[in-house]
Amino acid sequence: MSSLPSHRVSERMLVFLIGAIQFVNILDFVMVMPLGPDFARTLGIPLSKLGLVGGSYTLAAATAGLAGSFFLDRFDRRSALAVSMAGLALGTCAGGLATGLPSLLAARLLAGLFGGPATSLSLSIVADAVPEAGRGKALGAVMGAFSVAAVVGVPASLKLAEWAGWRAPFFVVAGLGLLITTATIALLPPMRAHLRAAGPRLAAPLFRSTVVQSYAMTAVVMGAGFLLIPNLSAYVQHNLGLPRSALWTLYGAGGLVSFVSLRLVGKLVDRLGSFRVGTVGSVLVACAVWLAFVDVPPQPPVLLLFLFFMFALSVRNVSYTTLASKVPAPGERARFMSFQSAVQHLASAAGAITSALVLAEGPGGRLLHVRRLAALSLALTAALPVLLFRVERAVGRGQGVVEGDTDLRPPSGGMARPLKKV
Repeated sequence: MSSLPSHRVSERMLVFLIGAIQFVNILDFVMVMPLGPDFARTLGIPLSKLGLVGGSYTLAAATAGLAGSFFLDRFDRRSALAVSMAGLALGTCAGGLATGLPSLLAARLLAGLFGGPATSLSLSIVADAVPEAGRGKALGAVMGAFSVAAVVGVPASLKLAEWAGWRAPFFVVAGLGLLITTATIALLPPMRAHLRAAGPRLAAPLFRSTVVQSYAMTAVVMGAGFLLIPNLSAYVQHNLGLPRSALWTLYGAGGLVSFVSLRLVGKLVDRLGSFRVGTVGSVLVACAVWLAFVDVPPQPPVLLLFLFFMFALSVRNVSYTTLASKVPAPGERARFMSFQSAVQHLASAAGAITSALVLAEGPGGRLLHVRRLAALSLALTAALPVLLFRVERAVGRGQGVVEGDTDLRPPSGGMARPLKKV
């Protein structure tokens, strides 16, 4: 039974459209933190409170993702995606119109409420429409939007803010989102096969030991990262002395390092396993945090420290992500990923909000109490190797999300007809 009843679209076009949507969705999130010091000055927001801006988005995305897992499958995926992207564009535009911290937080909450479901809907469309044999390649291409957003989108946003003010990137991304959404509605047919194929829903065993430990890995990685990441732009400028004009170069180089290392590290994980590579990654992250935030050299090489930090994050994150993907069985992967996404966003929000509570702003915008945040981040990082070891051992023994639950299988008869190749 096909998910494309009205007209057919090539697989290449579908992947391109969904990838473009993911690019806008991801860019909307990742550009805000580097732009933080720019809009903080205009809106009178203390630099120490920028974590609230990032935390508001992730908290809303977590709430929407968790709620959406119970009702999004009841709607045509194309229509649901269109509503989600329209709401995201509205929230992004509202961010560009913000007049202070309360209005900016409200705008980011709105963007998160719609941006969270947009991600799961995009991946669901690809999984529904692309045959299993080519699904990994298609999903890999769509997820490559993150690298493009990091390498191209963030530096471009920072440069645009230099030329036209901090509001301009918000308006451009909102307009781009509406344009791509309109194209998607016009080119994609209705996506309703999952409505006809849906069988009785059985509760996934989301609280088995291996699953809980996998969620703990997610919480540790995201919490440790978001204690520091929302404040990087302000920190490198006001604590390490990086000129604002060099910020776009810094983020562009960091995105390029991540883009390359993600691919190289992935091969090492396949050969050596997540525990070994992830443990090395955790040690690298700890060293990077110590050098950049705790025992900072008198004249710090900001670019080298930043690149080392981004590389270490890539090594750690690829290891954990690869291992987490092995926990669920195929028939339970969507529900597992939905709850994991909620955990990811909640941990990110907790880290970002904690940073806003701990930090204070000193003379000249210098961030105070950064070492306290670094200590918390190091403590969480130290817990990851233990979790990697336990989850990898459990997965190796076949103790995944559906161990012993043979009834939890994908519904039969619901596979989409292969898309037309070009």
